[in-house]
Amino acid sequence: MNTFLLMILQIAQFLLWLLWIVIIAQAIFSWLLAFNVINLYNEFVRSIWNALDKITGPIYRPIRRLMPDFGALDLTPLVVIIIIYVIDRFVLSTLIAQVAATTY
Repeated sequence: MNTFLLMILQIAQFLLWLLWIVIIAQAIFSWLLAFNVINLYNEFVRSIWNALDKITGPIYRPIRRLMPDFGALDLTPLVVIIIIYVIDRFVLSTLIAQVAATTY
């Protein structure tokens, strides 16, 4: 039972890492769009942007409601990355260490 729990916690840790990568990619992509390096007239670029927006939108929405409006500056990805870091380093790592200690 403990090995199954350990596996679930490691999968959760991997998914948080994957979400971190998606958020970084979306931030870089938005900068490229803002500086007109790429544009949404290209179908491939538009499909990537829509996919990234559908992944990150539900995560950003509740945090954007809580944060004050800074105009063109969007700090929501930074807040989400900090939350992911705290969950990964403090919550999941502690749980994984405790479950691993009881398993072996």
